Amino acid sequence: MMDKPVIIIGNGGHAKVITDILLFQNRDIIGFTAPQKESNAYQIAYLGKDEAILQFKPDEIELINGIGSVKDTENRKNIYLYFKSCNYIFSSVVHPSALIANSVELGEGVQIMAGSVIQPFAKIADNTIVNTSVSIDHDCHIGKHCHIAPGCTFSGMVSIGDCSHIGTGTTIIQNIKIGSHVLIGAGSLVIHNIGSNKKAFGAPAKEV
Repeated sequence: MMDKPVIIIGNGGHAKVITDILLFQNRDIIGFTAPQKESNAYQIAYLGKDEAILQFKPDEIELINGIGSVKDTENRKNIYLYFKSCNYIFSSVVHPSALIANSVELGEGVQIMAGSVIQPFAKIADNTIVNTSVSIDHDCHIGKHCHIAPGCTFSGMVSIGDCSHIGTGTTIIQNIKIGSHVLIGAGSLVIHNIGSNKKAFGAPAKEV
């Protein structure tokens, strides 16, 4: 529910981008959590470590996952799963400049950053980041807990498994399937399917 106040988990670079969107949308931000007390660029209150969230009832607030990922999405996933097990809801965040077709399906806690375009019948699963200026074409399926880094381009009917990180500026041609827990290096061109638990880099991308 958009009318509930929110708490942001994290205070790093990704949290800054998310906070800026929330303020633009006039969301009521209670504060943020982090492992130790630190200043906040937007002067938002520090609530304590993540456990401070438990003082709020799950039906009173919504959570915002402000943890990003560079190579590994596990920390972001684990935070999401822990608070889901405590019955909290994660709010999705969509920048007003993003263009999303009416038939697109967005899971819980999905974050769509500025300038991104998601075409008809794409599906973005729970807790996934679609970062700045990403282009996802028709019928693409992106799994849970993924990070699609800035400037990626997916042609139609691309499939990405859970917990995968697709590096900045990667291009994936049509009908490609990428498994779970995959890391694709920045600037790669993916023209062949890639199985789960793999790393791939280059143009064309090769498993390493």
